[in-house]
Amino acid sequence: MRSHRSSPKIFLRNLQEYSAIFEGLSHMVLPTRELGKTGVQVPVIGLGCMGMSDFYGPSDEKENINVLNKSIDLGSYFWDTADMYGSGANEKLVSKVLKERRNEVFICTKFGIIRGPNGEFEGIRGDREYIRQACEKSLERLGVDCIDLYYQIRVDVNTPIEETVSAMAELVKEGKVKYLGLSECSAETLRRAYKVHPIAALQIEYGPWTLDIEQNGIFDACRELGVTIVAYGSLGGGFLTGKYKSLDDFDPTDNRRHRPRFMGDNFKKNWEIVEKINEFATKKGVTSSQVCLAWVLAQGDNIISIPGTRKIKYLEENIGATKVHLSPEEISEIRKIIDSFEVIGTRYPEQHLAALNI
Repeated sequence: MRSHRSSPKIFLRNLQEYSAIFEGLSHMVLPTRELGKTGVQVPVIGLGCMGMSDFYGPSDEKENINVLNKSIDLGSYFWDTADMYGSGANEKLVSKVLKERRNEVFICTKFGIIRGPNGEFEGIRGDREYIRQACEKSLERLGVDCIDLYYQIRVDVNTPIEETVSAMAELVKEGKVKYLGLSECSAETLRRAYKVHPIAALQIEYGPWTLDIEQNGIFDACRELGVTIVAYGSLGGGFLTGKYKSLDDFDPTDNRRHRPRFMGDNFKKNWEIVEKINEFATKKGVTSSQVCLAWVLAQGDNIISIPGTRKIKYLEENIGATKVHLSPEEISEIRKIIDSFEVIGTRYPEQHLAALNI
C-alpha cells in the first residue's frame, strides 16, 4: 500500500494553515453572496437551527443560545428555522436572542408541514388561509415584525403553486415578509412559482453524498432564474464529518437512526467515502467538514450552506471552511472521490420521499 505520510515541512505548513483558520475567526468577516436578485448580501455559511429543538435528541438551551450569539459574533448571521421544528419550539428558542439582537440577524423560517400534538406528521398545506395563519404565528413566536426570508418547506400537491406563491406575495406587500423561498421542489414548480413572484432562494439538500440537483434540473433552473441555492445537509447529517463511528454514537431519540444511509450495513459501506474525504483533508491540513463545505461553495457563486450545530467548536470549524482555498485541481480531485463511490440508501425513509421534487 502506498504511504500517504507527509514530509515534516509539508506537515508543518498544513498545521500552520489549520491553525490560521481558527486563529482568524475572532475578527472574521465572512464572504457574502447576493440572495437571489434582491441586492442583499448574506454570508456564505449560515446556521441551521433545527437540531437545537428537534430530530437529533435532547440539547441544552443555554448552550444553544451561546451558539446563536457566537454565530452572530463570527458573522454567520443567516439563521434557518421553521414552524415545524419542535412544533414551534425552535422559533421560540431563536427569539430569545432576536429579542436583543434582531438587527444583527437575517432570519429565515418556513411553513407547510402540519404536526400533531405529539409531533406526528399530519400533512402539508399551502393554501392561502393556512399561509396567513402560519405567518402570524411565526411572527409571534419569533417576536419580530417581519420575516426576512419565508419558505414553503414542502409543496402541497392539493394547492397549485401559483396560489401558494400568490398568498406569500401578499405577505410581502403587507410588510410581514421581505423575500420568498421554496424548499425541495422540482425545477418545473420553481419556474411556475417564479412567474408569480420572484423567488429569492431554494433550500435543498446538496453535498458530497447528495447530488440530486445536478441531475434533476434544479441546479440549472436556479442559475438561469438567479435563485440562490441554500444547501442543507452538506455534511450528510454529520456523517461526512467522521465524528460518528456507528449508530451507537447517536442518542436513542435521534431520527438519523432511521435514515436508510445510516442503517445496518449501509453505514459501513458509506463510511468508505468518509475515509477518503478525511485522507484529503488531512493532507491539506483542514477538517473533513471544511472540505465538504468548501467544495459545496465552490460549485457555484449562487450557493450558500447552512450547516447546523449545537456546539461552538463545530460552529467555528464550519465557519473556518470559508478560509479554505480549493484549487481547480483539488476541486476536481474531490469530485473524483465522490464519483468513485455509490452512496447506499435513500436520504430519507420511504414515506418522506414522496414529498420531494414535486
